[in-house]
Amino acid sequence: MVGRGPYEERLLRVVDHIHDNLDGDLSLDTLAEVAAMSRFHWHRIWTAMTGETLAQTVRRIRLHRASVMLVFEDAPLARIAETCGYPDQASFTRAFRERTGQTPGAFRARGRAIPPLWIEREESDVRHDVRQCCEAARRVAGVPHRGSYQEISRAFEALGTTLGARGAWGEMREMVGVFYDDARNVPVEALRAHAGAVVAETFEIAAPLEEIGLPAGDYAVLRYRGPYTGLQSAYDYFLGDWLGQSGRDPAESPCFEVYLNTPAEVAPEDLVTDIYLPLK
Repeated sequence: MVGRGPYEERLLRVVDHIHDNLDGDLSLDTLAEVAAMSRFHWHRIWTAMTGETLAQTVRRIRLHRASVMLVFEDAPLARIAETCGYPDQASFTRAFRERTGQTPGAFRARGRAIPPLWIEREESDVRHDVRQCCEAARRVAGVPHRGSYQEISRAFEALGTTLGARGAWGEMREMVGVFYDDARNVPVEALRAHAGAVVAETFEIAAPLEEIGLPAGDYAVLRYRGPYTGLQSAYDYFLGDWLGQSGRDPAESPCFEVYLNTPAEVAPEDLVTDIYLPLK
């Protein structure tokens, strides 16, 4: 008999909290606290392990509860909207119509509730090599980026231009990307990252460069080979399959990527990227 692992317990605790607090605060940060998970990794872990974002989970559970109330209770629509966490009846009606193609009133007349689950998850048999190691601290000179991660090349261009103008290319030990948010759970305009280079303690970091400290400690490192467009599937495996079976917890610091070559050197299928996940 398979016993519950630590991540299963946390996911179930969050599901119970959502069901019990549909009209309360179900923000990403609140649910991270319920799960007792690192704020840097919680959103990605949830999506990797469940196949849907937290926002999709909350929306699905709210609409299922609303559908049951519509079919089995006589409560007015405004009351159902309030109970299920919608700010007003209009927003409830809009969300319900988007999901079912019907207004709540028409759905009530139909008399059949929505099934509680409709997660569509693509299974993959792709596996990646992961190693665990102890890493020294890294001092990074980085250019901040805000917005779509697909556009971080602009920050890397600024980084390269700055290092070149200062005659400091020889100071760069590794090229890294530090990503603070999960693009599937955070609005695109709020995504934060740094395009950076690992430098020595003696290197002077001045604007537009910012100093980022990547702490020493235990890490899991996944080596990904292929175009950057496939990195999301690597993260899903890393923070879903591998982490769930590892018996380890992520530490309170962000993932980062180390680029072992660049698109200027090799074809996309030959790119090699190491993803670092800090561990407690």
